[in-house]
Amino acid sequence: MRESRLRLAWLALAGLILLLTTAPAFSQNCALCYTQAASAGARMIAALKSGILVLIVPPTLASIGMIFVVHHKRNQVRRTDDSSDSAENW
Repeated sequence: MRESRLRLAWLALAGLILLLTTAPAFSQNCALCYTQAASAGARMIAALKSGILVLIVPPTLASIGMIFVVHHKRNQVRRTDDSSDSAENW
């Protein structure tokens, strides 16, 4: 039990470090995208921001949902293994 809490703490720390790293360090700085966004008006910038959200939010939610399902199924399998007779486990 203590080992799983330690593992969870390390995972949380790694996630926090990942979130705190700067995003520009990983960007590609596409010159064409930059010039188009810089020369666009306010409506185009708003459309670009909403387009980015449309491209980011669904995969993120799908990943979170998949992690939740896998975690839930893992716990179901562990409960099933614990409840079986020890004579069957050889």
